[in-house]
Amino acid sequence: MRIAVRMALAGLGLLATGVNVRGQTPGTSPAASPNPQKDQDANEITAVPNRPTFASTAEMVQFGVFEIEYGFEAAKGHQNINGLLKWGAVKNLELWFLHNPIERDAGTAGLGDSGAGFKYKLFPQMKTRPTVAMLYLATLPTARPELGAGTMAHLVQFLGSKDLGKHHFDVNLGVQFVGRPQLTGFDRRYFTALSYSRPLKGKWGYTGEIAGFSRQNAVTPATMTLLNGATYNLSPRSVLDGGAYFAAYGQLPRFTVFAGVTYSIANLYHLHPAHRK
Repeated sequence: MRIAVRMALAGLGLLATGVNVRGQTPGTSPAASPNPQKDQDANEITAVPNRPTFASTAEMVQFGVFEIEYGFEAAKGHQNINGLLKWGAVKNLELWFLHNPIERDAGTAGLGDSGAGFKYKLFPQMKTRPTVAMLYLATLPTARPELGAGTMAHLVQFLGSKDLGKHHFDVNLGVQFVGRPQLTGFDRRYFTALSYSRPLKGKWGYTGEIAGFSRQNAVTPATMTLLNGATYNLSPRSVLDGGAYFAAYGQLPRFTVFAGVTYSIANLYHLHPAHRK
């Protein structure tokens, strides 16, 4: 819990420095345009990745846009394929569905857990204010107990995103209520993440992050990870990523590599011109 509080204060301090710095229109990925929703042509679709970090951006996919994020992780004794489906159903609201079609831990493989939820933007970014959003996710225990949580869990987070010139920051603060298998009630743990990204040369970008959960109970200790990754914009609507994260402590593989892609498929409402906001 002390680690979570320290990370939260550090993240809020970084966002607060934006008060005296002129912010840009919210950026959404390290190598993407910092103006994904205002500077683009009205018919152009721009990807809004949450990958490759554990933190989620407070920015939103465009109204009506259906977007997917898929990737894989590989570590000693652990591999998975993970996916996130997002849809801008109404203004300022994304509907989410998460699933791990393949999970492998300690030689046991199968379907992983799934999840469903939504993200709602509370405030857009202004000169002196970050974008602020709320995220709710329910974990669905679709995996066998040895591969997943084995119970329902509920996560509520507040998300903040801020651009300071070419530098982009995301801060997540949240709490997760995890069911107790074969018992009543929920255990509680807190999540904190601070991620940083910026464009590099050409279509390349860099992302770094520190993230972790507080202690859940006597058998599930706190965790903290340190992530470094790169992104590459194939096009405005397609972003590749890759990198690795290290477990500073906790019951996690010490070193995990990952790679993935974010792709905006289409504006579903444009497929039905009769739809109106």
